[in-house]
Amino acid sequence: MTEETASRYLKILEEELLTAMGCTEPAAVAYCAAVARKALGALPERAEISVSGNILKNVKSAAVPNTAGLRGVSAAAAAGIVAGDPAKKLEILSDITDADRERIAVFLTHVPISVRKAERGCVFDIGVRLFAEGGSAFARIEGDHTNLVYVERNGEAVLSGQLSAEKPQCRAMTVKEIVEFADCVSPALLEPLVGRQIALNTAIAEEGLRGEYGARIGRVLLSAYGDSVYIRAKATAAAGSDARMNGCSLPVVIVSGSGNQGMTASLPVAVYAKHLGASRETLLRAVALSDLITIHLKSGVGKLSAYCGAVSAGVGAGAGVAYLHGGKFDEVAHTVVNALAIASGIVCDGAKSSCAAKIASAVDAGLLGFEMYRSGSEFYGGDGLLAKSVEETIANFGDLARIGMRETDEEIIRMMLADR
Repeated sequence: MTEETASRYLKILEEELLTAMGCTEPAAVAYCAAVARKALGALPERAEISVSGNILKNVKSAAVPNTAGLRGVSAAAAAGIVAGDPAKKLEILSDITDADRERIAVFLTHVPISVRKAERGCVFDIGVRLFAEGGSAFARIEGDHTNLVYVERNGEAVLSGQLSAEKPQCRAMTVKEIVEFADCVSPALLEPLVGRQIALNTAIAEEGLRGEYGARIGRVLLSAYGDSVYIRAKATAAAGSDARMNGCSLPVVIVSGSGNQGMTASLPVAVYAKHLGASRETLLRAVALSDLITIHLKSGVGKLSAYCGAVSAGVGAGAGVAYLHGGKFDEVAHTVVNALAIASGIVCDGAKSSCAAKIASAVDAGLLGFEMYRSGSEFYGGDGLLAKSVEETIANFGDLARIGMRETDEEIIRMMLADR
């Protein structure tokens, strides 16, 4: 691998392995609202919020961290307006105090907040308009969680950026190059990125196993099925999601804009590395490979869709475990193809407690995909959406998720937002 290519893959990790607190969609709403509040220069007397259907879907049932269990777009926006520091971006709600929580509750009670579905055709779209006596402000995020494209004060633009294209991120990645990168990269370069990911995500998973979060999927798995490494790998990733989806204020390191994906890509690999007695160097390489496989798969899907992002990360985790066992391109590629064939029907119906169970299923598919290869068993190109090569197969599933499931996504959003 050339030095230029290796540097490109390292930069991808630097761009993707960001720290966030809580579900990233409520955090994005809070960030956008905090930016608008800063532009307004005063506490607003009224707020109008428009968000795309996918944002409504992912904010509806996820707890807004540090707000004593508040959920929904209005709560996320109120937290950002009252107590958010926009400089912290996806960690915007990390410093909320008891006094802030009281102020947020008062704001929600006394300040009119309207929320509507945006009809601009952008999958990732957040607009917050605030009004105070004698003035107004507006902020818009589009395409990505912190991608501010426009800020306005009293009708005049103070920031006007480049709109994000609604298309997959073309990173020109391949499984072969990802394996080569994992083999050759200096562990010292991975430690600040992947080492932080392992440490932070392990901490919230341990909290998820200790606490009474959500449906306690991690604890259910261990209680029902025992303490084998296979069960622990699934339970640990699920427990991180248990905590994160239900208000835990510990930070996580995200992948592809998602904390659930960041935990799913890293924690099962860390559990297997400990079980196998792998060196720190091997662990860092294996998690980096899992992260990059996840990013590669998710790039063809897009940021938000009807396709559960945990699938990509579960496939990545299976590939990382294959690498821990000494696997190279063949082992990793076959694991990816097998796992995609198993789990790619899981749909996304918003961020919530059941994400933990979907994560467990996705990790199961990744691990089964690897065990199939070890046993000399595999799925073949031409079966369903499987193609002749791993890259063609990845492209097929990306097209399925991004293009084929558009109507599915719209129907999911319609059903979730309907009065029932």
